[in-house]
Amino acid sequence: MISAAEAAKRAVHHVTEMTGRAAESVIGVQRTAPSGDGDAGGGEGGWCVTVEVVETHRIPDSADILATYQAEVDADGELVSYRRLRRYPRGRTGHD
Repeated sequence: MISAAEAAKRAVHHVTEMTGRAAESVIGVQRTAPSGDGDAGGGEGGWCVTVEVVETHRIPDSADILATYQAEVDADGELVSYRRLRRYPRGRTGHD
């Protein structure tokens, strides 16, 4: 099982590769439950990582459009799934 820090690094790499956009920060890391799908290894579980990405650069920077992506990586750091959760202007607080 990889550490939370390594899972975050791998998730950033995967999200950057899949979206073609630069990651701004990791804003959440949570361990996921073992899969229980009958693997010989018992399914160690993995990590769910929330990554903030700059979707659109604007001038000034305070007008950038950001997005949060959720990436799930397995115990080896391989991408299992990812999805965009929301988009928002930089500096906006709260949810849509």
